[in-house]
Amino acid sequence: MNRRRLLQALCLTLASAALPLTAQAQANYPDRPVRIIVPFTAGGSSDIQGRLLAEHLGKLYGQSVVVENRPGAGGHIGGKFVADSGPDGYTLLLGSIGLHATYGVYKALNYQPAKDLKLITIVAEMPHVVVANPALQANSLAELTALAKAQPDTLHFGSAGVGSSVHMVGELYKMSAQAPIVHIPYRGSSAATNDLLGGQIQLLFENVPTTIGYIQANKLKALAITGASRSPGLPGLTVTSWTTLAASKDVPDALIEKISADLKRIYADPAFRSGLERLGMTPVGNSPAEARDFVERERARWNKVIETEHITAG
Repeated sequence: MNRRRLLQALCLTLASAALPLTAQAQANYPDRPVRIIVPFTAGGSSDIQGRLLAEHLGKLYGQSVVVENRPGAGGHIGGKFVADSGPDGYTLLLGSIGLHATYGVYKALNYQPAKDLKLITIVAEMPHVVVANPALQANSLAELTALAKAQPDTLHFGSAGVGSSVHMVGELYKMSAQAPIVHIPYRGSSAATNDLLGGQIQLLFENVPTTIGYIQANKLKALAITGASRSPGLPGLTVTSWTTLAASKDVPDALIEKISADLKRIYADPAFRSGLERLGMTPVGNSPAEARDFVERERARWNKVIETEHITAG
């Protein structure tokens, strides 16, 4: 046997030997702890969902499933970390609109979210609530719009960062209502909420889970909610926030499908569903293919807002 044929034979032998090992590794998944990377600060909506998922997946797997917060760059520090995490599927991402649909605000990302991350499912959808500091002289969205037009560029709304869902919903309202309000980005919703409570900013277009306690305690006031059953006065705006579970592009499709099947068992558990619902979220738990189709539609929608409003992260 000449050298070329010997090398070919060796390569075929190695490839055929590796296949059962890969299949075996997938069948045994997980046989060690799993990480869910939340690319935002602790205490926000994504963090809450990540910890709920970790709790129920840990029970299903009989393995430790831990949440690790890696905030920064609108979630893309965590996104890049997961994209580079390799093919074993032990590092997952609690993704968001900012990571999957509005990353067009960044002109020089060091990875490509649409190509470098594989979607497993849409975890949940939820409406946004327009919340204000109690001192704001507006008690409805119509009053807010009138106030913003009467006092242009004096009302400030915070967000979890440029391109985050909290930012983009505010921009969509600003565009739809022609309301001259000013965006102030923060490094996570918790910091923005703290400044709203302190009166440094006047508004947030936030997720329900992170604001409901303050609304119930009368520390913030709700002006409107978005979504199909939204309050009157939000012109042309039907929008929800959503989260995903995703993995590196290097994770084999077979393992993605296995994790998807495991998640369906979680979604069949009334305790998990009610955990999301108590926080104002609608559980989804769809297939990887359905998640991809959904995100592609959302990306096209938000790209229009980005282009119209000339939104950029720098």
